[in-house]
Amino acid sequence: MNTTLFSQFSPAIRDINTKADSPTLLLGAQGPLSIYYAPFDALNPQARVVLVGITPGRTQANNALAEARRQLLDGASAEQALRAAKKTGAFSGAMRSNLVALMDHIGLQRWLGIGSCEALFGASGELLHTTSVLPYPVFLNGDNYNGKPDPIDNAFLRSVVQEHFVPQVRALPTAVFVPLGPVATGVMQRLQDQGVVSARQVLTGLPHPSGANAERIQYFLGRKAAAALSTKTDPSKLDAARQALSNQVLQLS
Repeated sequence: MNTTLFSQFSPAIRDINTKADSPTLLLGAQGPLSIYYAPFDALNPQARVVLVGITPGRTQANNALAEARRQLLDGASAEQALRAAKKTGAFSGAMRSNLVALMDHIGLQRWLGIGSCEALFGASGELLHTTSVLPYPVFLNGDNYNGKPDPIDNAFLRSVVQEHFVPQVRALPTAVFVPLGPVATGVMQRLQDQGVVSARQVLTGLPHPSGANAERIQYFLGRKAAAALSTKTDPSKLDAARQALSNQVLQLS
């Protein structure tokens, strides 16, 4: 585990006034975009499944900073503090239950040899790594970054991907990556094209587990009929993704 950045920013983290966008945590900025350090460095080298989001939000970053501060003040090592901070708020609530149902539906739990992917967040946590294509919190004009501008098209964000995310991908050569949403999917596709990760390793097409995506999730899981869908949901696209993902998981060795 690389603790270099954590050690650099530990004095700021110990300060109770330090928040997600405090100047003392600034890693870089360009125009309206800024990126700040937060203690999300922990890497699980034994992971077989990697969940990939866009970037940590302000709330998630503040929670991680608070936990890292508590750990440091209690005398924890850098490694212990980073592991504890990483666990705070990782896919909690409805998003976690949706994600578990989606992964189970395509058979990931059978490949992993567990009863359900719910165990990835508990007893089988050693099989899971969670990260983001922009692993540290990015803000646009001071607000949470929502995927625009696209990291593929923006030079500043591309540099963040290359410097902070690609090393994680290279460190997990046998894991499979599950990108959540079109932005993360686009970045993983670019890395696949560049030979950083193989096509076998990227499970593309799972609906984003957000509660705002409920209709697509329900159809993907077979809980809602095509005839009952709104015009915003394309059942044929979801059918194709479901079949392709299920086949891909069956072929994993």
